[in-house]
Amino acid sequence: MTTTYAALLRGINVGGAKKVPMAELRTLMEGLGYGDVRTYLQSGNAVFSSAGDDEDSLAAELSGAIEKHFGFAVGVLVRDHAQLRAVREACPFPAAELEAKQLHVTYLSHPVDAERFASVDPAAFLPEEFRLGDRALYLYAPDGLGRSKLAEALAKPRLLKGLLATTRNWNTVVKLEEMTGA
Repeated sequence: MTTTYAALLRGINVGGAKKVPMAELRTLMEGLGYGDVRTYLQSGNAVFSSAGDDEDSLAAELSGAIEKHFGFAVGVLVRDHAQLRAVREACPFPAAELEAKQLHVTYLSHPVDAERFASVDPAAFLPEEFRLGDRALYLYAPDGLGRSKLAEALAKPRLLKGLLATTRNWNTVVKLEEMTGA
């Protein structure tokens, strides 16, 4: 029995750093024995099937293979279709009414509680808003992520200490959920 997963690579192909060509990534993943390997965009999204059922082990295996092949470390999160669907369905913002550039999900390696982000004053960033979900942080940034002061505040190392976090816009959230369900 195989399961279809999405691998979310953190911080690749951004600003000329950590170049990972998607064709090479697909070949690398196929070499690990993963099936039906497909990539989405150039920003580190891959869908694959595996008989493995431990997301953390799959992520560690892929991360290690990337470091060995490309010569640099890359954080990897692996999520199955059910988790991706749950994140999409639990969105606390009216996704259908917003532009994809306004809504983002930061996937987190571990669950977090509101206390972790208690130092962030939500009123200071309005109309931007965030909400926590299950291993996910939802961000509404009406002017886009690049201009978001709240995104900058939420990305502080002290808030993310001990976590692997990687952000995707709403279009990518939807597409990965669709690709893993096909």
